[in-house]
Amino acid sequence: VQLQASGGGLVQAGGSLRLSCAASGRTISSYGMGWFRRAAGKEREFVAAINWSGGRTYYVDFVKGRFTISRDNAKNTAYLQMNSLKPEDTAVYYCAATSKSSGINSYDHDYDSWGQGTQVTVSS
Repeated sequence: VQLQASGGGLVQAGGSLRLSCAASGRTISSYGMGWFRRAAGKEREFVAAINWSGGRTYYVDFVKGRFTISRDNAKNTAYLQMNSLKPEDTAVYYCAATSKSSGINSYDHDYDSWGQGTQVTVSS
């Protein structure tokens, strides 16, 4: 499956962005989906994950209450709604899909398909 992430941009602190991850090549309705990010000079880190149906989600502590992961299997797309953005959220955001598990997956080695990344920059 090919993934195309979009929706990044420049936003002021406190603002919002909605990232989209459009899948093609195969339906992702049975795939676990996730979002990761990599800030400049840092390792890639997990942000959020969602199971195949959207009924279960999981977030890293530093985005809980601010970010919401969702999916629309009819559109073959996953989303990451980011509210109350902070300068420390500045990073390249990557979406990922795994055919190995339809549940919640929080490690990057769990995933077998990755999008190209979309830059999110939050100014103070």
